[in-house]
Amino acid sequence: MTAAPARPRRSALYLPTSNAKALAKVRTLPVDTVILDLEDSVAPDGKVEARAMAVAAVGEGGFGRREVVVRANGLNTPWGTEDLAAIAAAGPDAVLVPKIDGVADIRAYDAALADAPAQTRLWVMIETCAVLPRLHDVAACAADSRLAGFVLGTNDLAKEMRAQLLPGRVPFQPVLTMAVAAARAQGLVVLDGVCNEFRDLAAFTAEAEQGLLFGFDGKTLIHPDQIEPCNTVFSPSAAELDWAARVVAAFAAPEHAGKGVIKLDGKMVELLHLDQARRLLAIAEQIAA
Repeated sequence: MTAAPARPRRSALYLPTSNAKALAKVRTLPVDTVILDLEDSVAPDGKVEARAMAVAAVGEGGFGRREVVVRANGLNTPWGTEDLAAIAAAGPDAVLVPKIDGVADIRAYDAALADAPAQTRLWVMIETCAVLPRLHDVAACAADSRLAGFVLGTNDLAKEMRAQLLPGRVPFQPVLTMAVAAARAQGLVVLDGVCNEFRDLAAFTAEAEQGLLFGFDGKTLIHPDQIEPCNTVFSPSAAELDWAARVVAAFAAPEHAGKGVIKLDGKMVELLHLDQARRLLAIAEQIAA
C-alpha cells in the first residue's frame, strides 16, 4: 500500500473505551488522533462491552478532522480475534495492535483485517525486545500490506528490558533512533511513547521536545492536559514556516527553473529542502483548518 498521507499527528490520546463520558468529551478536545483503547486500559471483564462501545463510537462519528484509531487486544489473547473482526467491520482510520515480534505478526494481523475498508490502516506497537533487531524487516511489510505506522510502547519495553524509564530516557535512545529510521525508510507514521508524568507538564514538554528532536511525527498521551503542550512542541514554528515559504518561492522563481540546488540566505538549498518545506506548509494548513 502507499504511505499514509501527511497530516497532523502531533498528539494521539489513548482513551479507555469503556468510559462513555470520556468518549463524549474527546470529540471536543484539540487532539489530532484519538486512540480508542481495548487493551491496557480495559479490565478483562470489561473487554466485550468496550469492544461494542468502540464499534458504536466509530459508527456514530462526530470526531471531525480527528483521526480515529482503535487499539485491539492481541491475537494471542481471548479477545483478539473478535476485536479484529469487529474493528474491521467498523472501518476506523487505523487499527493499532500490541506486542508484535516480527514479520509473521504483521502478516497475521493483515489477514485478520482482510475485510476492512481499504482506507483502514494497520499500526503496530513497538514494545518488545524481540522486534528491535527486526524493525526494518517489519517496516518493509508496508509494501504489500496495510501497515502504515509504528507507535512506541516505552513502558512495556522498559519492563521487558528491566531498564529504568527516567527523564532523558538514556537506555531507550538507540531504540528511538532505530524505530524512526525504520519507519522513515518505508514512509510510515511514527509516534513516540507516552510520558507518565501527566501532572508535571514541564517534564512532559521536555520529553516531547526530545521526541521532536529524534524525528517523531508526534507523541502518544495518557491525559488531556498533555494535549496543548504536545501540539505546541510538534507544530511548525513561525520561523520554520517563514523558511518554508521562502524556499518554495525561491524554487518557483523563473531564474531557478529546473535547478536542483539554489542559494538562499547565503546557504545552499536542495530539492530535498523543497520537499521538506512543502510538507511543513501542508501540515500547517491542516492545523489551521
